[in-house]
Amino acid sequence: MTAEIRTFDPADTEDVVALWEEAGLTRPWNDPRADIERMRAVWPDLLIVAVDGDRIVGTVMAGYDGHRGWIYYLASAADRRGEGIGRTLVGEAEHRLLALGCPKVQLMVRPGNEIVFAFYDQVGYERFDIGMTGKRLIVDTPTGASA
Repeated sequence: MTAEIRTFDPADTEDVVALWEEAGLTRPWNDPRADIERMRAVWPDLLIVAVDGDRIVGTVMAGYDGHRGWIYYLASAADRRGEGIGRTLVGEAEHRLLALGCPKVQLMVRPGNEIVFAFYDQVGYERFDIGMTGKRLIVDTPTGASA
């Protein structure tokens, strides 16, 4: 892997959002730019990018609630997959979470996404058989969309 791993900079926003869109991580009900701003308000050092030259080739977002860490928005550029970018980003996120005293880390994978499950199997994650529930407290209107 030839990419540099560093903390996200606000100038990276549009390139990061484009990578997330390319990787199929965005959803119409979540404004990715709002996700970035919310994240940076709480844990600015846990939004991490992989950069090759002036190109963002990977991202990961992590969070810590005092009980467990979470990983979100792991992505690598389609033409760079298989180079270890995702593995390196997960390792960096784990390292930063551990430095905060985080005892465990989890993530969510959409059902049926066996490629992603297989990746996390390879980097030592254990599958759990749990149900998830959620409730939206703020309805996002993605940038550029009508209210």
